Amino acid sequence: MKYIKQLLIILLISFIGELLNYLIPLPIPASIYGILLMLGGLLSGIIPLSAVKETAYFLVAVMQVMLIPSSVGLIDCWDILKSSWLQYIFVTAVTTVLVMGISATVTQLVIRRKKKND
Repeated sequence: MKYIKQLLIILLISFIGELLNYLIPLPIPASIYGILLMLGGLLSGIIPLSAVKETAYFLVAVMQVMLIPSSVGLIDCWDILKSSWLQYIFVTAVTTVLVMGISATVTQLVIRRKKKND
C-alpha cells in the first residue's frame, strides 16, 4: 500500500505539471513543470522525501525500460532519419559526453560542499 500511495503522489505532481503546461502558454514541457513542482515540494518540506523515496528509486531503476517504446518508434521514422543518421549519431554522442561531464562536475561539487559542511 505504501508504494501505491507514493506512486499516486508522483502521478498527482505529474498531473499538475500537465495542467500547468495546458494553462501557461510557454514552450516548456509538462514534465519540467512536474519536476520543478516536485523539487519545490521536497525542498520546502511540503512533500517529505520519505513520502516518495522508494517508488522514485524504483522508477529511476526501470527508466531504461520505459524508454524502449520511444526508441522503437524511431524505427517507424527511418525513412525520414536515414538521410542524416550520421548527424544524429554525432549530436547524440557529443551531448551524451557533455551531460556526463556536467553531471560529474556537479556531483563532485556537491560532495565537496557536503564534506566541507560536515
